[in-house]
Amino acid sequence: MNKASPALYFIFVARQRTDKVTFLCSECGDTFSRWEGRCPACGAWNTLAEFAVPAIAKTKEPRRSVRTESAPQELASISVDSSPRRLSGIGEFNRVLGDGLVPGSVILLAGDPGIGKSTLLLQVAAAFAQQAPPVVYVSGEESALQVRLRAERLGTPGNGIYFLPETNIVTVLEHLEKASPTVVIIDSIQTMASPDLPGGAGSVAQVRECARLFIEWAKSSQVPVLLTGHVTKEGNVAGPRVLEHMVDVVLYMEGDPLTSFRLLRGVKNRFGSTNEVGVFEMRETGLVEVLEPSRLLLSGRRENSVGSAVVSVLEGARPLLVEIQGLTNPTVFPAPRRTGNGVEFQRLLMVVAVLSRRLGLSLATQDVLVNVVGGLKVNEPAADLGMALAITSSLRDESVHPTLVALGEIGLGGELRPVPQIRRRLVEAARLGFDRAIVPSNSGSEDVEVPGIEVSAVSDVRQALRLGLSQAKRPSGRSGSEEMEAAHLGGGS
Repeated sequence: MNKASPALYFIFVARQRTDKVTFLCSECGDTFSRWEGRCPACGAWNTLAEFAVPAIAKTKEPRRSVRTESAPQELASISVDSSPRRLSGIGEFNRVLGDGLVPGSVILLAGDPGIGKSTLLLQVAAAFAQQAPPVVYVSGEESALQVRLRAERLGTPGNGIYFLPETNIVTVLEHLEKASPTVVIIDSIQTMASPDLPGGAGSVAQVRECARLFIEWAKSSQVPVLLTGHVTKEGNVAGPRVLEHMVDVVLYMEGDPLTSFRLLRGVKNRFGSTNEVGVFEMRETGLVEVLEPSRLLLSGRRENSVGSAVVSVLEGARPLLVEIQGLTNPTVFPAPRRTGNGVEFQRLLMVVAVLSRRLGLSLATQDVLVNVVGGLKVNEPAADLGMALAITSSLRDESVHPTLVALGEIGLGGELRPVPQIRRRLVEAARLGFDRAIVPSNSGSEDVEVPGIEVSAVSDVRQALRLGLSQAKRPSGRSGSEEMEAAHLGGGS
């Protein structure tokens, strides 16, 4: 009994020092007094995490607020020009933010590991350091030597950038008060921790509290703060979902780490539009702006290539022309495979089903593979017709017209449905030398009249495939089933 008394005494003291146990939802950020399998606020399952609020926090002197004295102001008396935006010198980065950083704003940049978040932020730090130093770069993941080596690889001298390897947020805020920086970069928010809270860095309570302190400091000092965030397997920002609601801007960096293209997409922006996307290319010297992304994505396309179609997709408000490749091959498995790289898998299945059921193409014995060139992800329905053209082109071994762009959503009945902002897409296609387009017939005549491009408006996918595929002579040795499919496709509705 005496041997067990120290452990019992420790548990007793721990309970005395703990005010209460609270459960925080990692999705909505709401708190509850007891654990439940399903969050009562947002309905998410298994998202409540336990953390304890120490009673010692009540006996301490309250931490001084980082906010300055404030008083109500008439909205009309507030001058917009008093806080101009700060341009970074990186055009694509400024585009997504809405023409630069707003003083006092907090930006969250998320993306998969190795996608280029730290590289982009170091380039942003170097650009701001040349204009108005100092810039403070706080890292809880890398050492000063690692960041210095990256700076040399990027060709950045590092003048005006002050590196701080620290994870204690109290120490970080003290250094920021002394340094009076013009821009602050935190890499990453999941590595910051407050000594006043239990749990390690990255826990739900720590992430929320550290983000709150950085936001208060940014608003009071009118200095923009850029935070990087880890992502989960599903691609969402790790930690509580309330983190995205707390910050002013949320940016996602997307792209396949094995390819060179990167998309910087804004999903939240309190100071501008979220319809802008920045396009970068990863090189040995860092991220380079891509001013003509459509031309670069189509640079390696071969004319009269079988199984290749060009579609115009919208990335934010910017139209991009991308190449969709399709490949069909007789399967050796009992069930044919369907593989989509860069396209939504469910839409691929739907397009294959429509081609099989409505057009009579025998795809039940064919493996179907679809790929978007460049590592981009195309999720909008406007690419349906391009997928259908690429798949049918491969099955019939007949190329799509090289200067044709296809637009349209395919319905389950085989009909073509209109897509938004079709004129903007066609203008971009005409600018790059495409002189033919296939669009849905109910798109509106005023939207499809674009100089330099001949537009064919069709009502169903059968007519679209008949117009899109070239009339080149079939190679000899074609099988009888292919002849029947070609005759069936070329027939009437």
